[in-house]
Amino acid sequence: MKLELNNRSIYILICILNTVLFLSCQNDKSKVVSKASKPNIIYILADDLGYGDLSSYGQEKFQTPNIDRLAERGIKFSEHYSGSTVCAPSRSSLMTGQHTGHTPIRGNKEIKGREGQTPMPAGSVTIAEILKGAGYSTGAFGKWGLGYIGSEGDPINQGFDTFYGYNCQRQAHRYYPTHLWKNDKKEMLEGNNLTNIVTYAPDKIQEETLKFLEDNKDKPFFAYVPLVLPHAELISPNDSLLQKYIGKYDEVPYKNGSDYGKDIVEAKYCNTETPYAAFASMVDRMDIYVGQIITKVKELGIENNTIIMFASDNGPHAAGGASPEYFNSAGGLKGIKRDLYEGGIRSPFIVVWPKKIKPGITTNHISAFWDVMPTVSEIANIDTPTNTDGISFLPTLLGQEKQEQHTYLYWEFNHKGGRQAVRKGKWKGILYNAIKDPKAKLELYDLYTDATESKNVADENPEIVAEIEQIIKESHVDSELFPFKLKSI
Repeated sequence: MKLELNNRSIYILICILNTVLFLSCQNDKSKVVSKASKPNIIYILADDLGYGDLSSYGQEKFQTPNIDRLAERGIKFSEHYSGSTVCAPSRSSLMTGQHTGHTPIRGNKEIKGREGQTPMPAGSVTIAEILKGAGYSTGAFGKWGLGYIGSEGDPINQGFDTFYGYNCQRQAHRYYPTHLWKNDKKEMLEGNNLTNIVTYAPDKIQEETLKFLEDNKDKPFFAYVPLVLPHAELISPNDSLLQKYIGKYDEVPYKNGSDYGKDIVEAKYCNTETPYAAFASMVDRMDIYVGQIITKVKELGIENNTIIMFASDNGPHAAGGASPEYFNSAGGLKGIKRDLYEGGIRSPFIVVWPKKIKPGITTNHISAFWDVMPTVSEIANIDTPTNTDGISFLPTLLGQEKQEQHTYLYWEFNHKGGRQAVRKGKWKGILYNAIKDPKAKLELYDLYTDATESKNVADENPEIVAEIEQIIKESHVDSELFPFKLKSI
């Protein structure tokens, strides 16, 4: 433990020293941003938003005008991938710059008797830590899920100056909880006691997000905004936003949940007669939040020195009455949340940086969550941790030709019998029941001709299958917290 802490402290110290020494060193023309003009970075992460749940990515049953406006002003990625197919490991991959064969948190594992999930180890190095070491103010607003309050994985122990929101993913199943967390202090929400519902938690989190932008407008900041929307439960305030969608869809009521009241089962979702209207209104509310962030940045006069990134943590959910099929939430791709098919891990991804990124661009550059750390490191002119699996996509953002490419991308998921996947150029290899069935066979798809993964071509391409099986073997590092016994290959 002490060795891990010392390693992390040394790394942060190096970042600080590099910041101080830079101004006295010869200018490195390969760097695009000087220390004196370090841009603000806002990373917005939707929760369970599908690849096709934005109108700019093909959604037809509702509109997302503010996020669409981001796409019009910046660059839209068509082949960007989440860190995992569920919440916690996806966030761990994003924060550490490592895929799920290496990142410390690889599943949604709760700690008995604690309000929170398995903590990230103290030795983990996060995006927040490296940016904080380079002089950034850091704040996280929304759902954390990487360590309970007071643990090594507590956000304020992982590089964030400020945290406000849900620490525990389980509690985030309810949009009218009794409390949220402000750093290590519990903040009770007015009128909420799981019987009465008054304060909609996402609205409170949004207030704190905007306040952080205001408070830090005169210095470089990193705002990590892991929204809870549109994760189940499917519920919205009964306002004009919800009424906009009531009666619009062919509803299938959800009646397998537990309503707010004296007999509530908090771990479940609420019942609803209009789950489709609720879902659409939640995505709409999320879009409004994004619009408020865009407007706030402009009002503060920091628009030209602020990068805004928007993505989703995994594919669309089918919980609480949601219907990915009805809304075509996966955008025609196969699979949803918990799948390693494209619909479970491909994410919408939009980046805006005025006067740096040309507007209205779409790229098919293949990238993933673990690329964000080396990218923001390069943007801020700080050293990237050597153990990252990522590659900076800054050249793609700036329209430069010399963009390094991944040899492959790798995912693993130790639930559902054990699942693994590899993206290697046009090839996608998928192994299901890797733990459960030692004779499970790899599926192989050519994504260039079969983006919906409908034709398994493994038998016709034994050499590619062998290459991907070797990648799977080499990419996995054993984890005591999240064991994954590989099948013999």
